[in-house]
Amino acid sequence: MLYAVKYAGPFGYIKPWTAVRDKETFSQQFLTPSIVEGMEKKLFPELLDAQRFPYGKIYKIKRHRLNYTGLSLQQERTQSKGISVKTVEKRKFRHRELSILKRNVMLEPNLYLAFEDREDAERAFEQHLCLCRNEDVVLPQELLSFSDEAEFDRIEGFELLFCREEQGFKVGHNRFAFGDAMYGELKIYGNPIRKTENLF
Repeated sequence: MLYAVKYAGPFGYIKPWTAVRDKETFSQQFLTPSIVEGMEKKLFPELLDAQRFPYGKIYKIKRHRLNYTGLSLQQERTQSKGISVKTVEKRKFRHRELSILKRNVMLEPNLYLAFEDREDAERAFEQHLCLCRNEDVVLPQELLSFSDEAEFDRIEGFELLFCREEQGFKVGHNRFAFGDAMYGELKIYGNPIRKTENLF
């Protein structure tokens, strides 16, 4: 048996592991191992005890799924990391160059987290989560049960199956495991872009 919690929210931005200051970035359509581990530690604070539960491992979340209704292009004004010096009328000024960063933000994301233990799912159902950034809050909507993983796989969406280097592609560096490289195989179940009803 698998017990899953469905979380939903109005929008969500999954931070990409590449440079955030790229000219245009799209929301990641999958959760990396460190993102899932971070969610697990938020839901189950006892897992923060690194002596009993070594970091770099996921203990309770067995599967996950992410889908959404579309992407919305947002613009953000940013300052460069470097400081340059300008001379105006023989006076020197230090300043940072400004630029515009474009981000595609997920609309109405649905996140499903699956657990083997019903008690774990019930604890997760009583809490909110964030999709990487604090403002991307998703709230619990439903507590679901599945007879096996094949039934869970009927949920449409993206899921990154975590694996070793030779089996998948690199998805970043794990902040919980001393920056170790993370790898995964992206699976797409059904149509991960949900249809929305036209309200107008």
